[in-house]
Amino acid sequence: MLNITSTIKFFQFLLLCCIGMSSSAQVAIDTAGLTEIKIREVSFKSKGAEISGSIYQPKKVYGAVVLVHGSGQEKRMAGLALILAKNGIAVLTYDKRGVGKSAGTYVGPEVGTNNIDTANLNLLAFDAVAASRELSKYTSSRTPVGLLGFSQAAWIIPIAAAKYPKVDFMVLFSGPVATTLEQLRFQFYTEGNARFWDTHSESVAREHTRNDPDRYQFATTDPSKSLTQLSIPGLWLFGGRDVQAPVGLSTENLSLLKAKGKRYDFKIFPALGHNTAFAKSQEPVNEAIKWIIALNQNIKIK
Repeated sequence: MLNITSTIKFFQFLLLCCIGMSSSAQVAIDTAGLTEIKIREVSFKSKGAEISGSIYQPKKVYGAVVLVHGSGQEKRMAGLALILAKNGIAVLTYDKRGVGKSAGTYVGPEVGTNNIDTANLNLLAFDAVAASRELSKYTSSRTPVGLLGFSQAAWIIPIAAAKYPKVDFMVLFSGPVATTLEQLRFQFYTEGNARFWDTHSESVAREHTRNDPDRYQFATTDPSKSLTQLSIPGLWLFGGRDVQAPVGLSTENLSLLKAKGKRYDFKIFPALGHNTAFAKSQEPVNEAIKWIIALNQNIKIK
């Protein structure tokens, strides 16, 4: 167990929380009530590696989530974990394989062939499954346990949920519901220009996403394949000005899955970009918290 006094002092600063596609933002931490949250260090094995993380346990628990990274050499996300825990959601957050205190090999670069390769996405999905098993040891059997992730996690989480039937729900921030190759075509076309949507239409962007030549040659991953197999609820939160994930294509694909009876919901925040999880207003995070609590109180998971 961590010393709570030193923990409070530490979290009085702004903590850096990174999400996918090599982008990051800061989260301001309100430490009021922190003494009611138990924080413990844990480690668990996954595919030959010892993964190191932390569990945040509030007194009253409405649900539990494992935080799944986006791309990049990401450590555990303490800032977001505290926000969720203070709202009654238990959290396991861990250092990505090969990063921080976790063993194994980090696969990079952030945007390129091997980081986004199917084999690496599957390996990271096994890590998320192992983390879910670990978190379940510290929560009631009646507490729904889900996966909450960012950007690249939109490919990892559906794979993990398909591998591990005890995952009860999914929450994705800025997570593309498009193939890995489609996402790369879109990202290369926008070139990360924050004002891209001031001069381009959805139809023009969609045309490039569908037809641009691929800069990398590797097997593509299509999240719709796993999402079609799943029966659990999911929530996607998008920024309307995202220039890294193709939001229009993603919401269209989600609507097709919803029409087939899947319990998938999405919400777009028109003024936000890719870092929806770390917007200053915390509106997307608050939306996720409300959804998880409602799920636990009112909806039969399975």
